[in-house]
Amino acid sequence: MGKEKTHINIVVIGHVDSGKSTTTGHLIYKCCGIDKRTIEKFEKEAAEMGKRSFKYAWVLDKLKAERDTYIKKIGYNPNTAAFVPVSGWNDENMLEPSANMLWFKGEKVTCKDGSASGTTLFEALDCVLPPTRPTGKPLHLPLQVIYKIGGIGTVPVGRVETGVLKPGLVVTFAPVNVTTEVKSVEMNHEALSEALPGDNVGFNVKNVSVKGVHHGNVAGESKNDPQMEAAGFTSQVIILNHPGQTSVGCAPVLDCHIAHIACKFAELKEKIDRRSGKKLEDGPKFLKSGDAAIVDMVPGKPMCVESFSDYPPLGHFAVRDMRQTVAVGVIKAVDKKAAGAGKVTKSAQKAQRAK
Repeated sequence: MGKEKTHINIVVIGHVDSGKSTTTGHLIYKCCGIDKRTIEKFEKEAAEMGKRSFKYAWVLDKLKAERDTYIKKIGYNPNTAAFVPVSGWNDENMLEPSANMLWFKGEKVTCKDGSASGTTLFEALDCVLPPTRPTGKPLHLPLQVIYKIGGIGTVPVGRVETGVLKPGLVVTFAPVNVTTEVKSVEMNHEALSEALPGDNVGFNVKNVSVKGVHHGNVAGESKNDPQMEAAGFTSQVIILNHPGQTSVGCAPVLDCHIAHIACKFAELKEKIDRRSGKKLEDGPKFLKSGDAAIVDMVPGKPMCVESFSDYPPLGHFAVRDMRQTVAVGVIKAVDKKAAGAGKVTKSAQKAQRAK
């Protein structure tokens, strides 16, 4: 099953108790993603709590697949967004067209890669056109978690953002600067000959301890533009929602790819128009909600980032402060530290000599 279909990421949006989990959970059940016995168990538990309508929502809650997130601000092209009326509770327009919605004739979406149409939720999802995968770029794979598996060894897990990961490849983890060989690659417990952008995979590496690499490190091909630690970077930032002022010296937390690190606003270079990018003011003393600016930033801990123009997945971020998202930004340029000698495992040395 691992590589039968292209993987895409889908966000289900709605206010609290609008039916997001019910609709998604019902769709999973209809597609045989969960057995009838389990759904009957959920129905019984929900009825005992006086929340019978929660049985499909619990498909996501119990499988730990639901994420408690929100989108602060969003912009979209109506031509690329399908509208499909559904009822997750009554099974209307899920897999089969609803007899109670004869007024709905289906929806067509159009984008630069083509067009597609559908009547049901399943058809709408099946018509999602996957984005172009940057397989021609060098490998960039941020690490989400690192496991130690008995009989196998160290297994980092993450999503391939650019490039291709495959067994036998010599990779370097930055900013820890550890180089080793990839022994095997798996997705959904199935071995892969290669992993492409968008694939969430685990890969076994040789001669590296589970404490030798960390969450937020980035893996890249050692001989093809490997990642390097960022000494600092210049970003274009938009302040979304800040109750006060943002000035030089503040150090909010940045969420960039998998990394979650405090970064200091070292210099406010210029304030710009958030739509045109035109310069409005040199060296502003502070920024407030609604302002956009070019800012120099310095990470508080070792961190790997890239310019958005070169590697978009590693070149945009959200700024967190006071437990909320206060700004978003894209990275324009990166000042990278020269890598030291680092650790090169015996397996990596052997693989490099063989080539």
